Amino acid sequence: MTEYRPLLMRANRLLGSALIEHNLVKFEDLEAANERLLEVAATGQVRQSSVLSILVYEKKVLREEDVLHHVVDDHGVGVVDLRGYDVPDDVRKDLDLDACWATWSVPFDREEDFHFVATAYYLSPAVRSYWEKKLGGQIIWQATTMDIIADFLDRVHAERGEGKTGARSTRAPFAAPGSGGSGSPLGGSRAPVSGSVAPFPVPGGTKPPAAN
Repeated sequence: MTEYRPLLMRANRLLGSALIEHNLVKFEDLEAANERLLEVAATGQVRQSSVLSILVYEKKVLREEDVLHHVVDDHGVGVVDLRGYDVPDDVRKDLDLDACWATWSVPFDREEDFHFVATAYYLSPAVRSYWEKKLGGQIIWQATTMDIIADFLDRVHAERGEGKTGARSTRAPFAAPGSGGSGSPLGGSRAPVSGSVAPFPVPGGTKPPAAN
């Protein structure tokens, strides 16, 4: 990940700035999270090197579903649950997993000049510009959770015989498949969902962890 450390830090810094700009976190909470991010990044723990994860799961001053609602409602981005999506083999094979971890984003389909990218970091301009430059063509962004990104990347690591990156799981505001919740908004198809309807829990509801 040494090659991608500058990208990781820039992605997190600009995400934090966007969270402040959109009044999703307080400045003092972001400052504390940034300090913690520097500590974690120095240890090389890729999965924990996320200011969003720190704000949501350590500091508990932000709900990830609030970020998703903002991205969907204010930016017109659709949602996708990769646990119910049949990612083409050629796309999986070409994935740069270090870049995916650094940006909390996954290119998951391609149709001619259109690339479909799932991301938990849509609000970070550094993430969007990185993938726009890397992929070329036009990108159709789809919002998702850190847990869903991590679950997918862990599965790809396992397929490549690399094992998991070694870290605790996060929890996602999507219902886990088979849990009786809304599950994947794709309904098992390969067509990405666009629009503002997302399988978020009702206020006060539980957030089941994704399967490890």
